[in-house]
Amino acid sequence: MQDKEIVQKWLNGLSKEQLARQYKRQYNQEIKIIRSSVRNRHSGRLITNKEALRKIEQVVYQYLKGGIL
Repeated sequence: MQDKEIVQKWLNGLSKEQLARQYKRQYNQEIKIIRSSVRNRHSGRLITNKEALRKIEQVVYQYLKGGIL
């Protein structure tokens, strides 16, 4: 999920927690796809709820400061 997409969903009314759940689900699915090949089976790391929420809050904070869009 790109930063602009996160900001748009937040402005449309989703809470930070809902966004973090979506971000975590999408990120972890991408990592699982990467890990599915034998060559990359140890690549990447799955993220937790707190890590996803931290990412969302950083993006929203940057937007409020005027750094995104």
